[in-house]
Amino acid sequence: MKAVIRIDQTEILRRYKPINSQTHKGIQGHALLIGGSYGKIGAMSLSSKACLKTGCGLVTVFIPRCGYKIVQTANPEVMVLTDVSVKYITRIAFNFVPQAIGIGPGIGQDIETHTALHRFIKTNKIPLVIDADALNILSQNQQWLTFLPEKTILTPHQKELERLIGKWETVAEKIEKTIIFSKQNNLVIVMKGAPTFIIDGETIFENTTGNAALATAGTGDVLTGMITSLLAQSYEPIDAAILGVYLHGLTADIALPETGYQSFIASDIIERIGKAYLSLGK
Repeated sequence: MKAVIRIDQTEILRRYKPINSQTHKGIQGHALLIGGSYGKIGAMSLSSKACLKTGCGLVTVFIPRCGYKIVQTANPEVMVLTDVSVKYITRIAFNFVPQAIGIGPGIGQDIETHTALHRFIKTNKIPLVIDADALNILSQNQQWLTFLPEKTILTPHQKELERLIGKWETVAEKIEKTIIFSKQNNLVIVMKGAPTFIIDGETIFENTTGNAALATAGTGDVLTGMITSLLAQSYEPIDAAILGVYLHGLTADIALPETGYQSFIASDIIERIGKAYLSLGK
């Protein structure tokens, strides 16, 4: 296997950009998160709150109409746009230019959502993070990969990765196949797992934070929000992926003495993003 770069605090501090004391919300980035479906609006509530808490100045979500009151109530700081459809995403439309877009949390695989995703991917030029069922739809339509902006960030868990690259026998084979997939399509791949690896062409990064507490519903949605936030704050895609994964894992390390493994939930990540950032200044 090729040489692996460990993502530790030293590596993070080379990439981390402290906040300018003169900044304001208009220059802290505007992120758009697209997703949600009936019964899975919580994914967008988690993702959008994590996006804000990671430092993005403005966050807008695009969701089916069934989620409007839920997100507006859960996250009053987030702006909400709705699809014409009540239960699913059917036609993605927005009237501003975000600095980054995250798509997929809770989006489902309704046939109209497939069509909406295809139309969006064919025309979008904005830096992009793709997760969850948006990845699963993409894996069924791999010819769409040619439409993605350079260095689009994909965040698959093990099963989603398998659908994209095919089966593997060993960790080395999995990483080699992911490298080939990354190079062929010019993508950054966040291979979620224990540990999480990030693949950027021939370069392999291994995260050093996180623990088994993260094996719970919604943690991937939170990660998508965090990475999209950093991308909107003008981090390069590889740096957004590396910093997002590191901070995400660090929140679980910070929480563990209080929560233990079993009672940690995705919202606990969001509550500790501030502490994770503060630890970078030590």
